[in-house]
Amino acid sequence: MAAEYRISENRLGGEPTLAVCSPDGSTRAVLALRGATLLSWHVTSQATGRLKDLTDGYRDEAELLAQDGVRAGILAPFPNRVADARYHHDGHDHDLLPGQQGDRLIYHGFARQTPFELAHATTTADHARLLLHTTSVQPRPWTGYPFALALTVEYTITANELAMVVSATNTGDAAAPYAAGWHPYFTLGRPIDELALHIPAHTLIRTDDSLIPLAGNSALLALDTCPGRDFRTPKPLGDKVIDACYADLSPGPDGRIETVLSDPATGEELRVWQHSGYMHVFTGDTLSRDRRASIALEPVETITNAFNRPEFTADLALTPGQRRTFAFGVRYASAPGGA
Repeated sequence: MAAEYRISENRLGGEPTLAVCSPDGSTRAVLALRGATLLSWHVTSQATGRLKDLTDGYRDEAELLAQDGVRAGILAPFPNRVADARYHHDGHDHDLLPGQQGDRLIYHGFARQTPFELAHATTTADHARLLLHTTSVQPRPWTGYPFALALTVEYTITANELAMVVSATNTGDAAAPYAAGWHPYFTLGRPIDELALHIPAHTLIRTDDSLIPLAGNSALLALDTCPGRDFRTPKPLGDKVIDACYADLSPGPDGRIETVLSDPATGEELRVWQHSGYMHVFTGDTLSRDRRASIALEPVETITNAFNRPEFTADLALTPGQRRTFAFGVRYASAPGGA
């Protein structure tokens, strides 16, 4: 009988983790149960024959608890920011930071801080599949979000690919506004200034100085008019500073939308895929550690501040008993003989 992928329980300080390893040791991933967070993903490079760390995740328990940089965070029930931490839904006003004055910045939802449990796991010689779940998104403790959700995050790990499905079921008795996303930081082992990026997007979302999209159609900027942010043809990142959302993404022949980070020196590439939604790109210039050592390529279901945009109301509404899924992943390709 062929050897199978292995799953083992460990800890990052006091935080429970799961380590997944391929039978030959050529692929390894570590997940924290807090937030169903990917901590690391290693794949063996054909060029060097050594495991290569492809993500820049939390390195210790303190980083995970602090959530600085939201490294590989599951973004639910909303990705990115909600303007002034307030929104209107189904005839009611909601305040995500009640009583707070001054800085009212809130972003990336609550799932990333929520404890998950391993509900099910399967392993074969070719893959490991883990289903993590939580029912902890409830009217309390999340002030300003009086809705009940059951969330699952499914990971499928193969030799050179990591696929994910985030699912939410409304377990309450009222329609809930909901959207999901993922906030991973990727690396190919050298500063991002030396890498190239390809995004199959035709539109850039314009924002104000607070990174909130402009109203209505004024938020939509055709990339034909913005060559400095147009990556429809792969181009070097150089010293470009980006914290922006890309829209109108074109799928390839297989139906996948692929954003590609590549290293021209080695031929290595990471293909971040999704079937729908938007791609948010952040070059990590404001990170507290290792700025521009990695790049966040974030598949998201919707744009920033969608909770306050009427054109998204119908798409966001998750009715009682309804389940919604968002699938995405990343595939690594290593060029033989590269440096």
